[in-house]
Amino acid sequence: MSLDIFVPYWGDPALLRETVDSVLAQTSDDWTLTVVDDAYDDPAAGAYVTGLDHEHVRYVRNETNVGITENYRRCLGLASADLVVFLGCDDLLGENYVATVLEAAEHYAQATVIQPGVEVVDADGHPTASAVDQVKRLLRPRGRAPRLLAGESAMVTLMRGNWLYWPSLVFRRDAVVSTGFRDDFPYVQDLALVVDILMDSGSLLYVPDVCFSYRRHRASASSTSLFDGSRFDGERRYFAIAADEASRLGWTRAQRAARMHATSRAHAAALLLAAGRARDGAAMQDLLRHVFAPTPSELS
Repeated sequence: MSLDIFVPYWGDPALLRETVDSVLAQTSDDWTLTVVDDAYDDPAAGAYVTGLDHEHVRYVRNETNVGITENYRRCLGLASADLVVFLGCDDLLGENYVATVLEAAEHYAQATVIQPGVEVVDADGHPTASAVDQVKRLLRPRGRAPRLLAGESAMVTLMRGNWLYWPSLVFRRDAVVSTGFRDDFPYVQDLALVVDILMDSGSLLYVPDVCFSYRRHRASASSTSLFDGSRFDGERRYFAIAADEASRLGWTRAQRAARMHATSRAHAAALLLAAGRARDGAAMQDLLRHVFAPTPSELS
């Protein structure tokens, strides 16, 4: 068994170099790394990756910028291994990441998605703990042993609060191929894909062993989307879809959790003070809408 590691690249070449170096430092050799450059305007990343001349590393550049979701699809189309990960171009693998996830995939053959243990680091690579990450820590499964989640109960936990870290997730390739990526949800793509897999009889394995460093900093897409309204708008639209699809399955608890999306609303409420200090009226309006507005399906 081997792992296809894809890096959909758009960003700081220096951070990408750290990401690639963390892959090269793996204790297991059962991996292939592909950097898919989404036509970034700095050639430094391509020069570094191709200059490695490594048998397990390849570099692909899109002719034009296709955007986040379409670049995920491009990566998936290049995959050949049974397992795939869409690694962020500024995140870091622990040296035992590949070994850890491959062992988990072997022992839990029924697991469709694997979430390994994650530490959060800042722009300089130092451990940090934002309020968001503290909430994720509270929401994720407890205990020191791996935990397999499936069905409605798994969906309920994610609708209450998304405790996943997208760039660290390992997927069975065939499940992603059959499920596909949703359009127009770039900031909640992880939640949408995993929930779609769960609703198609998939399962989610949480492995508490920490082997991944997620970089959280102001320049990241997930951070810059908060005040412009795009992230919460996408979340509202997705939760409405998830509630309707849970209803069709007869998953009433999951439907209620999706309509409530309590942690998502609380996140928006927590940002209201910062928006007020910045005197950003548009942001405050978007945040208030997300905190108090019912999901579209509740209006019918």
